[in-house]
Amino acid sequence: MAQKKSVQDYIRTIPDFPHEGIMFRDVTTLFGDPRGFRMAVDQLLHGFAGEQIDKVVGLEARGFILGGAIAHQLSTGFVPIRKKGKLPGKTLEQAYSLEYGEAIMEVHADAIEPGERILMVDDLLATGGTAEAGIKLIEKLGGIVIGCAFVIDLPELGGRDLLSGLGMHVHALCEFEGA
Repeated sequence: MAQKKSVQDYIRTIPDFPHEGIMFRDVTTLFGDPRGFRMAVDQLLHGFAGEQIDKVVGLEARGFILGGAIAHQLSTGFVPIRKKGKLPGKTLEQAYSLEYGEAIMEVHADAIEPGERILMVDDLLATGGTAEAGIKLIEKLGGIVIGCAFVIDLPELGGRDLLSGLGMHVHALCEFEGA
């Protein structure tokens, strides 16, 4: 077996999931390997070396895994942004577009203090809709998004361009062609 040298080497591709024609990039193989997972967390943070980060926000669901590990490494708090109806306290919500229809993300109304510097984390950047909703929620609470970190970027789908157009520093560890 060849030695794995980059984060991309740990990511499994599953053809035709969840629909025919989709090449699903499965990060569970990355998370399941101690070297790969450590490499991903370290490299996600590397893009923000020297930045003050008060809290880490993770987007549902794989962003929770990465965000929790990064928050632990930074000795800072972690904030989940979830799909509507999953958080028990008072929330703020933000709608975003899906391929067919719309969805809503929520954050607890007291999760971020005004002026806190936030690193937002998720496993995959595709169209950027979920990430944009996360940014809007953070900003509604007065947080300052210092950057967005992703394991995978699918550049053909335009998410990086969308987030960069919002003034975001986008850091991704690898890219895959296609959807």
